[in-house]
Amino acid sequence: MSIDTQVAVRSRKLGVLIRDARLAARKTIPECAVAIGVTNGIFRAYEEGRRSPSLPEMEFLAYYLGLPMRHFWGKEAKSEAAPLMSALNLQALGALRQRMVGALLRQEREKASISIKALAEQAGVSGARLRAFELGTRPIPLPVLEALITLLGGQIESLLDQTGPVGQWINQQKAIQDFLQLPPELQEFVCKPVNRPYVELALKLSNLSTTKLRSVAEDLLDITL
Repeated sequence: MSIDTQVAVRSRKLGVLIRDARLAARKTIPECAVAIGVTNGIFRAYEEGRRSPSLPEMEFLAYYLGLPMRHFWGKEAKSEAAPLMSALNLQALGALRQRMVGALLRQEREKASISIKALAEQAGVSGARLRAFELGTRPIPLPVLEALITLLGGQIESLLDQTGPVGQWINQQKAIQDFLQLPPELQEFVCKPVNRPYVELALKLSNLSTTKLRSVAEDLLDITL
């Protein structure tokens, strides 16, 4: 399957997931368009698969709808997560995230020792367009970004926001999901305030080197003998 075909198929699939997520959250197209800083027409084009949002726009949408980002790489029709809303300075944050994504893309390309010209030819985009992507002066449609990262041998997850308000929320959602994956008895143990010292001790031990852990174990053995 050619890159163009992959992008077209991914765009349609992404559009279906976006529309379903919006309907599940009982949001209108104008509400979602305002939330991610685009026009109604552009958002409608996203849902119809005629255009594709950039990664920062998808992060804003996931944040606005209260969904984990991985929902948009899955096959589930909708999420049961409760919507979460908070005012964001979209103009400033969006521009910053766009530059960050471009810089990360450039890092991946340089790490793979591939020139802009070579990558542009493989991806079927112009060198000027790819250069604008890397400089952050032009938003990168998500399917195109996924295709570029795949060609470079990277993972799209490595580009997700980690430190901004949206990124912090995404990490919190992941932490909640990871906790829910624990066996019930471990969840109960962690949630009891009386067990907090044991949890904190486990955290400290996890940060020790193998040599230091061995030393601690030997000390405990000496005490018990």
